[in-house]
Amino acid sequence: MLMRTGPFPDFATGHHPAALALRAYLAAVTGELGIGLESCTVDHAKPLSAYIALDGHPHYPGRDLALLWDEERGWAAAVETHSGEDLIILRYLDSPAVAPSPHSVARFARAVLEDDHACGRPDPVTIRTAGTPEAIAELLRRELP
Repeated sequence: MLMRTGPFPDFATGHHPAALALRAYLAAVTGELGIGLESCTVDHAKPLSAYIALDGHPHYPGRDLALLWDEERGWAAAVETHSGEDLIILRYLDSPAVAPSPHSVARFARAVLEDDHACGRPDPVTIRTAGTPEAIAELLRRELP
C-alpha cells in the first residue's frame, strides 16, 4: 500500500492563486494512488511545488518514497534520507506536460517501486518556466478532466 499520513494541508485558506487548482490536481493524483490529501504538503514559494509521502521502497529499506512536483519540471520520485538532508532523486517522470494525468503519475510511482527503469528518466528537464500564479492555476485547471 502506498500510504503514509501526515498533517492535512489547508489549501483553501492559502493565499496563492493556484491553491485550489493545485488541491484539485493533487486530490486526483492521490486518489489514483489510493491515498488522500493528508499525504501532501505544498510550498507556495516560486516555483510552486508539492510533496506526496508514500510508504517505503523495497530497494531502499527503512527509507520512505516521495513524489515531488514543481511547476517547472513536473514529477520526480525520491527517497528520504535518515539525516534530514535533501531527498535523493531516483528519477523524473518523462512527460511533456508539467501536470500529466493522475493515471500517468500513478503508473510512474508503481514503476519506481518496482525498480522499472523503463519508466522515467535520470535527469531533470525544464518543461516550462515558472510564470505568474494565475498562469499555473489556469494550466492546472486545464489539465484536470
